[in-house]
Amino acid sequence: MTAQKPFTLSPELAPPFTILTPKVQSAPFVLCSPHSGRVYPKEFLAQSRLDPLTLRKSEDCFVDELFQGAAELGVPLISAQFPRAYLDVNREPYELDPELFADPLPDYANSQSVRVVGGLGTIARIVADGEEIYRTRLSVDDALGRIEQLYFPFHAALEELIEQTRAQFGYAILVDCHSMPSAQMTQSSGPRPDFVIGDRFGAACDPRLTRYLRDMLASEGYDVQLNRPYAGGYITEHYGRPYRGVQAVQVEINRALYLDERTFTPSRRFHRLKTDLTRFAAMLFSAIPAMIEQRAAAE
Repeated sequence: MTAQKPFTLSPELAPPFTILTPKVQSAPFVLCSPHSGRVYPKEFLAQSRLDPLTLRKSEDCFVDELFQGAAELGVPLISAQFPRAYLDVNREPYELDPELFADPLPDYANSQSVRVVGGLGTIARIVADGEEIYRTRLSVDDALGRIEQLYFPFHAALEELIEQTRAQFGYAILVDCHSMPSAQMTQSSGPRPDFVIGDRFGAACDPRLTRYLRDMLASEGYDVQLNRPYAGGYITEHYGRPYRGVQAVQVEINRALYLDERTFTPSRRFHRLKTDLTRFAAMLFSAIPAMIEQRAAAE
């Protein structure tokens, strides 16, 4: 049997994520863009049966840039540089598909989650429209290497930002930033909304914050839905602990608002949406702290 090559992190992924940190944080918010990474390591491209453009179907293209103006108002923004098709930090650390690997998974792997069954675990088997990513099965060491060197450092940095924010303001509000394809998987589902706000059906965030965000977007003419079809992934569920002073909400943006989905390039509407998001963030950063603190005082 040929010995497996030990996993080494590609120098292309140095650094594996970026953090825009304000000189002075002015609001109790943390922004996170876990799926906008667009650095595709050469080794990964060699493993894949798909061309680079097809691999980008899983990418939340340019979401980090859309929220950069909001971050510049005085809150931190953490963004992955590695792509979601390579490693998904919006999953449990070990949601692994046994069909993807040449050797047995460790006992602690979660191989039965809905996301794994769907091919979209921590190491995805497919891109967003269902096409298989890999030419051959991977080694478990490859997966564990990605998790150890990318997943855990990303979450450690995100948790530190949240804890620093909570220490400064007494609480923290995490906004997990995503985008969704404009097309539905089935024709009968109807058109997708412009935004989907997810708070795990109220478990991850004060419902007043969620409703404020929905109403603010709707008042500007955007079509907004709550929790359907996206209620929030692992990041929203894991960090959203209102009883511990951490609110978490997921924001999904329809890519038709800003992206040419055939070429994965910004459309003419990109700068308009970025301007709108920056303006909305200013309103949110101003209104929500007073709302949260007023409730805390009443209790």
